[in-house]
Amino acid sequence: MAGDQDRERDRTHSHDDERTRRADVRDTYDRIATHFASTREYAWPEVEAFVDAHATDRTGVGLDLGCGNCRHAELLEPRLETVVGLDVSRGLLETGRERALERDFDVELVQGDASTLPLADDSIDIAVYVATLHHLPTRAARRASLDDLARVLAPDGRALVSAWSTAHDRFEETEGFDTTVEWTLPGGEAVDRFYHIYAPDEFEADLAESDLEVLEWELSSGNCYATVAGTGTTE
Repeated sequence: MAGDQDRERDRTHSHDDERTRRADVRDTYDRIATHFASTREYAWPEVEAFVDAHATDRTGVGLDLGCGNCRHAELLEPRLETVVGLDVSRGLLETGRERALERDFDVELVQGDASTLPLADDSIDIAVYVATLHHLPTRAARRASLDDLARVLAPDGRALVSAWSTAHDRFEETEGFDTTVEWTLPGGEAVDRFYHIYAPDEFEADLAESDLEVLEWELSSGNCYATVAGTGTTE
């Protein structure tokens, strides 16, 4: 009985610790949202290439997961019937709302956790999930996020997933590791942001063990990228 109680207490403490760490990530981006968004003006070339290849018929639902200021939602919007921008940070969602108003594009903004998506099964045709997975503070959360992405992708849906990797010039490590990367606000205040830096083979392994099907992957500019499909893929 005592052993069972100890294990339950350990699970509770672990769960509470993870919730605290996720809240810290959310609060960090709420704090830096306006300045961070001002430095994220353009869509990444890898995202542009993915969208050009897979969002071609102006139908369906797109998802910008970890949308920030919605620069990638803006890229998706002319090519799809509906685009959802989802982020855990309310501050970043506000910058996305402002961008959409200023640039006259439509996006449905949702606050939510990337590992428990508040979206229906098989509801997303095209998803862009870049520069967000590596902010989830535990491997369990990252794996849950990949599995939930597979759940919401339509049978013919496609997603682009990216994460920072040890292949980046700024890192000397060869194994995946947790770290913090400073963001400097105007005035000089430094704010630490959590990152899990993936080793490329670790990124491949997490994808392979998830419910996603990997269609192709590459290293580009120090990031791992994978084009993936969900569990209901049809040929």
